[in-house]
Amino acid sequence: VIKVFVNMYAKGLIYRGKRLVNWDPHFETAISDLEVENIEVPGHMWHFKYPLAGGETYEYVEKDEVGNVIFREIRDYISIATTRPETMLGDGAVAVHPTDQRYAPIIGKLCEIPVGPKESRRLIPIIADEYPDPDFGSGAVKITGAHDFNDYAVAKRAGIPLYRLMNTTGHMRDDGAPYAQAADIAMQVCEGQRELTEFEADEMNLVPDDLRGLDRFVARERVVEQITAEGLAVMTRADDPRLGDHTPKEQGEALVPLVEAKPIIQPFGDRSKVVIEPMLTDQWFVDVEKIVGPALDAVTNGKTKIIPESGRKVYFNWLENIEPWCISRQLWWGHQIPVWYDKDGHMFCADTIVGAYEQACAFHGADAWQDAAAQARATGACPVEDGHECYLVRDPDVLDTWFSSGLWPIGTLGWPEQTDELKRYFPTSDLITGQDILFFWIARMMMMQLVIVDQVPFDTVYLHGLVRDAKGRKMSKSLGNVVDPLELIDRYGADPLRFASASMASLGGTLKLDTQRIEGYRNFTTKLWNAHRFAEMNGALGQGGALPVAEQAANRWILGETAKARMAVDAALGDYRFNDAAAVLYALVWGTVCDWYVEFSKPLLAEESTAPETRQTLAWVLDQCLLLLHPIMPFITEELWSQGGRSSRLILAPWPEYGQELIDRQADEEMNWIIALVEAIRSARAQMNVPAGAKAALVHISPEGQELPSALARNMGLVRRLARVSEVQTDETPPQGAITVTAPGATFAIPLADLVDVAAETARLQKQMQKLEKEIKALEGRASNPRFTQSAPAEVVEETKANLTARLDARTKLADALSRLQAPSA
Repeated sequence: VIKVFVNMYAKGLIYRGKRLVNWDPHFETAISDLEVENIEVPGHMWHFKYPLAGGETYEYVEKDEVGNVIFREIRDYISIATTRPETMLGDGAVAVHPTDQRYAPIIGKLCEIPVGPKESRRLIPIIADEYPDPDFGSGAVKITGAHDFNDYAVAKRAGIPLYRLMNTTGHMRDDGAPYAQAADIAMQVCEGQRELTEFEADEMNLVPDDLRGLDRFVARERVVEQITAEGLAVMTRADDPRLGDHTPKEQGEALVPLVEAKPIIQPFGDRSKVVIEPMLTDQWFVDVEKIVGPALDAVTNGKTKIIPESGRKVYFNWLENIEPWCISRQLWWGHQIPVWYDKDGHMFCADTIVGAYEQACAFHGADAWQDAAAQARATGACPVEDGHECYLVRDPDVLDTWFSSGLWPIGTLGWPEQTDELKRYFPTSDLITGQDILFFWIARMMMMQLVIVDQVPFDTVYLHGLVRDAKGRKMSKSLGNVVDPLELIDRYGADPLRFASASMASLGGTLKLDTQRIEGYRNFTTKLWNAHRFAEMNGALGQGGALPVAEQAANRWILGETAKARMAVDAALGDYRFNDAAAVLYALVWGTVCDWYVEFSKPLLAEESTAPETRQTLAWVLDQCLLLLHPIMPFITEELWSQGGRSSRLILAPWPEYGQELIDRQADEEMNWIIALVEAIRSARAQMNVPAGAKAALVHISPEGQELPSALARNMGLVRRLARVSEVQTDETPPQGAITVTAPGATFAIPLADLVDVAAETARLQKQMQKLEKEIKALEGRASNPRFTQSAPAEVVEETKANLTARLDARTKLADALSRLQAPSA
């Protein structure tokens, strides 16, 4: 960190200057723009009169949009509005827009700041600048360059002095010469009789004697009282709606000071929670305009890729409008700035005190400095006592933590030494971090690495979403919705929490942390564990890990399904779609392997001729599930892998590379046909409330008397077992009281007469349908009501729409069930 500072200082990329910064009065330090929280709070805007110097007057005229005069009066003042009256003491000018004809007669004139001792009342110029908005307020803006960022820019353009009013704790200054003396100097400057250096202007204390040492907010009250008492507050009727609740309305038409009650945006320190004060202080800065270009170019030309695309826009917008980076902090922790000063304020920047003395010796050349430098080289410390002519004192400031954090990619790999780690791992491949840290860290790492080693720090930046609660709300203590991940791990395990996070990690989205989902993924791990117990009981663990040679359709099918999943997972991970990868794996493990293939394998494992092939297939498939799941669920997969009698760990196993060659089209069509038939039968049985243990007959409807479909004929045992079918036969017409089910290219019927009471079941479904229709009508009314959708909380609206969708789906299924109950024509 020290080496980089010295290097950048030598290149003219770091400098010390007096600039406006965000000042935290609680911690008494400068802070970054990114550490400021701009929060809307109830506030007030005071309207005051700045009298024209010498009693001058002008005609103030307001016109409408087409140029008609709507108001005209002779004024001897210019009106301004402010939310911070205490800063008026440091005003350097009043600015109006150059096209604002209301004030054209008085541009260049002087006006009086309406506060402070009358005998020492300061005058300031009325200037023209593009900053004031003629349509906002009075169109006139007071310019307090040392306490407002916009005013600072105006003051710099117009050469207006910057007068600092406060100390480091947010109190009005109580140092320097008496107010009358300081005000006299300021008047000389205003009248062109004297010029002040930036240092001289900063040293002047223009706080009136009676306000010195007061807290800034107490001083605000005093300033308002004094201006109002002098009759220089702009007045309005007590029933003016702009006053809000500031003044009792029973005063009727009585005139009261115009103090608008309105929400204002106020800056707060994100750690201290106190109001931040823009303040003119001496700080160290990085001249980012000189180093930002390569960081912009790297993303523009694709050398570094930011995902999702929205992150690129934010990155460009910030860097293209970046201000000098204030890197000094007035705190007691951090890297102390490597700059030393002699008694005359000359600066010497070096890695160590020895280097600083060598620079001082070369600068001064005197024998005393030669001796001091020699002693410093010998002892490695400052060789003289404070007060000695050769005494050097180190800058007390420390570096902003983001300056050192910006060096993380090379700093963690041993730079400036050319280590093996640096050669191997830099530039890094992927940086995965939150969207909210794009400014704080990513942009700074890009700039710093490019300026120091002339390389981008990473190829890809993946910005993941922020974790929120189940309703999408930001977690906060006040809402009571903060979730401790360690507690979730204790309750559900680390793997389910990791899988839940991955399943929600969509590009550009937020992670809605729902404990019910995490619980569901805990059940997923149980399912995986049970599948391995089944394999273990059937001697199907390990098996050498070789790709099996399969002849049975079910085995050939599962090899193809595993290959499809492997390719889909690779594609999803390659595109940083972690949620899609998780969805594919969930479907493979639970939906395909556990729900179907384990069942398909049972009769095959029971047959001596097909058991060896099936054991090897089942073992290989479960191994692939562990391999593909391992990046997301490392703990359970490593544990199950170790139970296969292997000598190496799963984390060291190579990533699978098989693909299209394992997909068997004939087996794929056959087994998917069986699955479709079994699912159709199960669905029909569930809709008709057929008892789970009851076995039903299955009739293949074939008007031409065709034989059973070949897929069914070859897998009759599977269908009987999985669909709870007692017998299968072919008939030209469906029997009375049967429901129909379909599979691709075939129609079947299930007689219900001996299984359910058709009339009672029909009545039950019709009653459910009536209740559902009422619920749908009520939900549709709410969802289509603009008052509800605009005023209700977002999560309530979303929940209503989700409930409506669920009931519409249920209605479709009920309608299907009722249609099934209609007896087929004989």
